[in-house]
Amino acid sequence: MSYSNIAFSIDAGVATLTLNRPDALNSFTTEMHQEVRSALTIAAEDKQVRAVLLTGNGRGFCAGQDLNDRAVAPGEAMPDLGDSVEKNYNPLIRLLTGMEKPVICAVNGVAAGAGANIALACDIVIAARSASFIESFCKLGLIPDSGGTWILPRLVGMARARGLAMLGPKVSAEQAERWGMIWQVVDDAELMETALGLARQLATQPTRGFAYSKQALAASATNSLDQQLELEKELMRAAGKTHDYQEGVKAFLDKRQPVYRGE
Repeated sequence: MSYSNIAFSIDAGVATLTLNRPDALNSFTTEMHQEVRSALTIAAEDKQVRAVLLTGNGRGFCAGQDLNDRAVAPGEAMPDLGDSVEKNYNPLIRLLTGMEKPVICAVNGVAAGAGANIALACDIVIAARSASFIESFCKLGLIPDSGGTWILPRLVGMARARGLAMLGPKVSAEQAERWGMIWQVVDDAELMETALGLARQLATQPTRGFAYSKQALAASATNSLDQQLELEKELMRAAGKTHDYQEGVKAFLDKRQPVYRGE
């Protein structure tokens, strides 16, 4: 399938999705949402894909919503932003967080508004040293969507989440790393090599186990300890029946490198 707003490729078990509207800082339009959903659905369903890498083209990762796509002429009815969230941003976040494969985000520049929260919804976030994160919603009288009000308190705590939501400061990549918002900061020239190397490494690993870990970590936000222990029991039971667990044990006993299939 050909795309106008993104680039998408699959190689060596890694699906790479690049937001590709650099002149608009990769801000989202309705058409771009449709293309991103299409590519992520392919990545989720293709058994050859073992890891997903999300990044942006140009000097920014993503500036969030393209406001020109919501422009309203004088006298026209105001747009229903809840409808936009329901039809576009919520499905995107559910695809990223529900992906039964590791999702790596390489933040190559500014990640603002929904762009910041889309990045933070990924499993592992690597940022270029020049990158930054801005919860810019407050500048327009809006709230952090794309899971922002759920993700931010869990990453940085409620006090910092309130500050980010109400003040909208520009958070540098180094600050984001110190606060635990992201996994790693690297020099700009090393970003894609580092992120792609990590994605390729993860693609060779027991990715079914990663899916179970993602499920357990997500549930921990609302589960009691007893509920979480029960979930761990059930997921461990399922993991113990996978090909990859059997292969990992056999490879250990045979003193060789395992060959995982994500099954």
